[in-house]
Amino acid sequence: MTLLNMLRPMLCGSRPAAVQTASLRVLFRGLQLLWPGSQRPHCDQQMAYHVAAAGTASLQQTSTLLSLLRPGLPAYKGVLVDAAGTLLVPTERTADVYLRYGVKYGCKMSEAEVLERFRRAYNTPWGQSQLRYVGDGRPFWRFIVEQSTGCQDEAMFEEVYKHYVQPQAWRLAPGAIPALEKLKAAGTRLAVVSNFDTRLRPILSELGVSQLFDTVVVSAEVGWEKPNPNIFQHALQCLQLSSSDVVHVGDDRRNDVWGARDAGVTAWLWGVDVHSFDQVARRVLLGLAADDDD
Repeated sequence: MTLLNMLRPMLCGSRPAAVQTASLRVLFRGLQLLWPGSQRPHCDQQMAYHVAAAGTASLQQTSTLLSLLRPGLPAYKGVLVDAAGTLLVPTERTADVYLRYGVKYGCKMSEAEVLERFRRAYNTPWGQSQLRYVGDGRPFWRFIVEQSTGCQDEAMFEEVYKHYVQPQAWRLAPGAIPALEKLKAAGTRLAVVSNFDTRLRPILSELGVSQLFDTVVVSAEVGWEKPNPNIFQHALQCLQLSSSDVVHVGDDRRNDVWGARDAGVTAWLWGVDVHSFDQVARRVLLGLAADDDD
């Protein structure tokens, strides 16, 4: 009979919490001693998943206990971060920007109309190239602006396009810089992984965060867009980390969560799984037990 099977009856929900905790302590001590070295999970997060999957305890319980048993060991060695919608937030609503420039060129639509047309255009399959963002992304964004405003004036498009390369068009998510600095000081390797055109690097530089990242992976430069797992694999190669060492944070379920998981990378959906960069930093450094302090 395995150690896990011996302790399973003691880990049922009807047992007092103190009994379950004591049993888990024995279980984890045994796992640490008996697990073959080449197969032993090398971080608390992985060990938590193994035991939670075995049906002995919840992921929250196991992660909390592991944080106590193995203090000081970060849950992840690297963090991948999405740009627009996660790290970067537009300072103005898209429809407001498009209308401010569009009225000079005869656009008479309402804000609601522009927004509806923008969403429809953005969700239209892009057939002019394999990627939406090729190089500076002008063909794709020209299509979006024209479809959103009904204006095909090139001068109007250029004004909108150049607006979004200005640092004042973007703001960093609250608390992003101190959280990233904390992670970097702890030795965590950091990367941006974004579906973006070549404007991203100057934007990050102007906002003063480029130096916090070990690498910036831009879809327009590498030739893959999320959810293609290749873009995540490229980031892992740049960081010299394996997929199990890293967590990805992004706001798009399909591109960020499903794409990362297809590459074997744990993913947290921004606004659902995590709500701030401080929470990201605490989870990475302390494991899911960090949520107990929220």
